[in-house]
Amino acid sequence: MNHTMTSAHLLDEDNAVTLLLNRIKWIEAQAAQAATLARDFMETIRASASSITDIEQFLVRYPLTSPQGLALMILAESLLRVPDSETANALIRETLDGVDWGTHGGDDLFGKTLRIGLSAAQKTAESGLFGGVAMGALRLSITEMVKHLGSQFVIAETILDATKKAKTFEANEFRLSYDMLGEGARTADDAERYFQNYLKAIETIAARASHDGAVTKNPSVSVKLSALHPRYQWSQADICVPEMTNRMRVLCHAAARANISLTIDAEESDRLELSLDILEQLMAMPDLSSWNGLGVAVQAYDKRCVYAIDHLIARAKFYNRRLQVRLVKGAYWDTEIKRAQVAGLSDYPVFTKKINTDLSYLAAAEIMLTHPAEIYPMFATHNAMTAASIITIAPPNAQFEFQRLYGMGADLALILKDKHKIPVSIYAPVGSYQDLLPYLVRRMLENGANTSFVAHIRNTTTSIDDLLHDAHEITTAQISARHKSIPLPQHIYGEARLNSNGVDLSNSKTRIEFFETLKLVAPCNSPMSDSNIDQIISNARTAFYNWNHTPVTMRANYLNKIADAFETHKYELIKILQNEGKKTIADAIAEVREAIDFARYYAAEGVKHFGTSGTILSGPTGEDNILKLTGRGVFAAISPWNFPLAIFCGQIFAAIMAGNTVIAKPAEQTSMIAKFCIKIFDEAGLPPHIIQLAIGDGAVGAVLVAHKKIDGVVFTGSSSVAKLIERSLAKKDGAIIPFIAETGGQNAMIVDTTALPEHVVDDVMQSAFGSAGQRCSALRVLYLPYETADKILTLLRGALSFWRVGDPINIQTDMGPLIDHEAHEKIAAHCKILTANGKLMAQSTCDLPAPYIAAHVFEISSIANLSEEIFGPILHIIRYHPRDLGTVIDEINETGYGLTCGVHSRLKTTHQFVSDRIRAGNIYINRTMTGAVVGVQPFGGMGLSGTGPKAGGPHYLMRFATEQVISTNTMAAGGNLKLLTLPQD
Repeated sequence: MNHTMTSAHLLDEDNAVTLLLNRIKWIEAQAAQAATLARDFMETIRASASSITDIEQFLVRYPLTSPQGLALMILAESLLRVPDSETANALIRETLDGVDWGTHGGDDLFGKTLRIGLSAAQKTAESGLFGGVAMGALRLSITEMVKHLGSQFVIAETILDATKKAKTFEANEFRLSYDMLGEGARTADDAERYFQNYLKAIETIAARASHDGAVTKNPSVSVKLSALHPRYQWSQADICVPEMTNRMRVLCHAAARANISLTIDAEESDRLELSLDILEQLMAMPDLSSWNGLGVAVQAYDKRCVYAIDHLIARAKFYNRRLQVRLVKGAYWDTEIKRAQVAGLSDYPVFTKKINTDLSYLAAAEIMLTHPAEIYPMFATHNAMTAASIITIAPPNAQFEFQRLYGMGADLALILKDKHKIPVSIYAPVGSYQDLLPYLVRRMLENGANTSFVAHIRNTTTSIDDLLHDAHEITTAQISARHKSIPLPQHIYGEARLNSNGVDLSNSKTRIEFFETLKLVAPCNSPMSDSNIDQIISNARTAFYNWNHTPVTMRANYLNKIADAFETHKYELIKILQNEGKKTIADAIAEVREAIDFARYYAAEGVKHFGTSGTILSGPTGEDNILKLTGRGVFAAISPWNFPLAIFCGQIFAAIMAGNTVIAKPAEQTSMIAKFCIKIFDEAGLPPHIIQLAIGDGAVGAVLVAHKKIDGVVFTGSSSVAKLIERSLAKKDGAIIPFIAETGGQNAMIVDTTALPEHVVDDVMQSAFGSAGQRCSALRVLYLPYETADKILTLLRGALSFWRVGDPINIQTDMGPLIDHEAHEKIAAHCKILTANGKLMAQSTCDLPAPYIAAHVFEISSIANLSEEIFGPILHIIRYHPRDLGTVIDEINETGYGLTCGVHSRLKTTHQFVSDRIRAGNIYINRTMTGAVVGVQPFGGMGLSGTGPKAGGPHYLMRFATEQVISTNTMAAGGNLKLLTLPQD
């Protein structure tokens, strides 16, 4: 695949826009012509109020930026899946309460059901009658309203009904492109069901299609590849691509026999290369060579758009094919922005400004229109200016079509079809509400955004001149590329610090370079040596004074140098983490990034709080009072094997930033990583004896803790070892020293019936089984409501059947081995007992010897049955009644642990209730429970789970410091000169 195409998505946006402006063949006369035509379109649309659709009226009446629009979207996303009336009532109550619906008349949005529903909601809210008959009637009314909202996006629930309903559109010469709703299969059964739905759709449409003439005259079908395999992701290409290609081949053969088109829909940017690989395999099949109905959607907001078009043209020429290409602007924009920030990418794969997407769209359109032998263009847009521009730049007699979504853009489509004689297709989703929800929310957000043409064209407060403004900027090359309010991923923390750099392994060019470099890295074999505890503590105490008096900015500079050195040595660090720590590629990359984040975060926090001048305190005149933070002395830092780089470094960086020297005791299983870190610290120029290693087993740690010249202990590990350290410190004579501990947890996630089951399963898989469950934050106990437990368990079983246990050095591996045989024996014994008692609900496959082990799911009756933390890939399920939520929280609290807790619910009242009552240091709502980010989710627990303060948080450094107040009587030299010389009023 062309490397320009694969890597262009991380181009600097200014450069990407410049390249597009240099490439587009737009001339000023065409621009003026397009603007005139667009104005005519807009004036005609605004004058035609009779054909406004319910959704368009909705976006005018209740934009998604308004409380009303947001409330209706929340209900549309979740209400219909809630099985119990009590929770449904709570959702309606919470969502509608306090929202002023104002007045609305006529059948402008959802007709009578809307008017009755919102009126009843408002009156019920005002009267406080949320209960009994009133609430039941309200729920029924709102449910009908939400169903009607969903129906505006879906032509029918079945393909047979859809083809019947399509007759009206076909009579008016509109072609239908059917989208069988369903995406993101989580199980093999899901994928098979969606595949059969597509096959049935093609067979049903075939009965209505003409078998003579152009394929573009017949209806078509769109396919989402994510519906055809549960592991549609780049790391699983070896298993998903062959199966998906085979399924697509069957569908393409059926479509070819019916003389209809089949288009591969566009999804997230990290799947683009996979989709193009599958497309090319289909293009190469001789038995499909005579069929010109194969198509693909391309997203203009992706910086690779024009390069993807170039690639498609080149491959079409190579295979002597004509592809159908649907050009869309893109529907996952907000997701792509967040993913790039979390991943620490060098730039965003998508344009940050709508105007740049519009430019990309027009540049791609020009290319497509000038290659009629290879491309049949299908322009999906509701934007009048975009449509006018395409008409203007299209060569005479060019063959192309416009496409609109079912429920939107009807007026523009009529103008294009009737006045300009350009074919128009309607993208028509088919399916029930269960499969509608992801599509519905995406479309509401896409078309309800404040930058959307659909959101503004009916709103007369927005002038037509304003709607034409962006087009003027494009044609006069006056674009300021990057969005000023969306910083680069590296700069999301502002001036305080840089975000650590990630690696975009979904990109084939980057992936090849990454693994080639990793292969060249020599394994680290630094010799281990016995530690002379007395000597290294003596060295540390000698070094302490000078280090504590080193200017804080200089200490921060050392940490930032170390962070930069870690970036330089990331390949060596990743390799050691894999070899010694048994980390998967993804986990190793994430851990290197976390260590870098710790260095930069503590450097910034140190400068903020440890300035040499201290904090001036208010007091009486004639004296100065200053509060200063200073180091305590020598800290013992005892770190675990499960995060041998990040936690090892996090402890050290905090201690030395506060002015202390450190004796670091790494876990014996992962001491090689610690050795390599010391080498990097030396390279960064850190003075001698500021950080020293004490290598050995637990006995070395015990000696270190008990030593009379240790001034503080920071520890991460098991609760039992923390107790031993606590007792050892209590027995020591001399000063009472601080003990900072972060230990394990009996971490629970509570799910209610408003939660989306697929979202729950995605987060559970990562939270419970990521890193082989060997995270202190990992999910151990999952509480499922009786009403939806079976469905979630079915999805969980299906997901586990594709969970791959194997050598972590392989990119396909989801879960590597346990850290050692001792850990394996303990986990295996637990599994044996629960399996014998008939509690096993699901497990992954694992054919490898110990310390490899399968991921397991067991059902138990109470969290009290778990006497200790099971530190591995074992998930325990407990069913509960939502009305017993308070009791559930009490039972969790009674375990004594308090590290992490997860909540999956659409109810804010539930979020608040759990957050107020649960005794947990970190609460995660509607997301995974692992992977806390430094400075974003400071991490640490309470009770048996730790002492606090939180690592990676604003209070952590303080615990490593002692406070000193300097009080000076400024009158001692003969009087208060400052007071006596005050100017008189």
